[in-house]
Amino acid sequence: MTITADQKYNILIFLFVMAFFTGATIQLSEGSVLVGVIMFLIALALTTKIKLSGTYVTKNSKFFIILGAFIVLADLVYNLKAANQLGTVDSMTFFLGTSFVAYGISQYKKAGEFGIYTSGTFIILYLFFYSLLPSLNNDFIHYFDHYLVLLPSLAIINAISNMDIHVVATETVHFKGFEDSTVVIGGPCSGIYSMILLIGLIVGYTKMESLTDKRKVSLLIVLAIFVAYISNLIRVSVLYYVGYYYGIEKMMFVHVYLGWIIFIIIFSGIMMVLYKTK
Repeated sequence: MTITADQKYNILIFLFVMAFFTGATIQLSEGSVLVGVIMFLIALALTTKIKLSGTYVTKNSKFFIILGAFIVLADLVYNLKAANQLGTVDSMTFFLGTSFVAYGISQYKKAGEFGIYTSGTFIILYLFFYSLLPSLNNDFIHYFDHYLVLLPSLAIINAISNMDIHVVATETVHFKGFEDSTVVIGGPCSGIYSMILLIGLIVGYTKMESLTDKRKVSLLIVLAIFVAYISNLIRVSVLYYVGYYYGIEKMMFVHVYLGWIIFIIIFSGIMMVLYKTK
């Protein structure tokens, strides 16, 4: 398949959108809320630059615009009343709401469809992993973090260095390097966020572009999960190294930005493959 100039342009725009959007979710949960909000707004603005072919008509457009606005306002009001800090799920809820608004506007319908499927898939999978499974087994996430993240990442770092790092709890390690430190490996460090976001992006893009080869798309999802998992182990191992030799402050700085960079690299490859599967 020959990639047209518009498709190459869209690839670039999608990469910028996902770069800012992924950075926003990380900043909202781990860094600066202000920076996260700014990056999120930039990501939304960039979606309007996607070049779409054809004419699209949205039935009941006012309904979708009102629904989208209601979703955004409801999430904001809930968090303000509960005095909660905005996080990844909130950014996805905002994305869902604004996508419904875009879906109700004919010239942005396809971009809105992409956002609805992407954010909707993420929210459903998030509820599955962080609500349903923990309700069946309260230790599910802790076991995942311990056996599939903490221990494998320690095995990697022990294989390439002589750092003295000890497991002191299910999700916690202790080391005496640059400073005496105790680090919890959990939450975003589990890598589940990036896995389900990648799945959401693939689902959203395949729906927006009407990709029909379900077998290739399914294989791509499996490959994306595997690559995201391995990449997360490498990321956590790098965090051990930085924390051990340079201190917790520098480790947290790297923590906020390294995952974002790795994610964009993975997503860049996936976007190229998706265009070839069309």
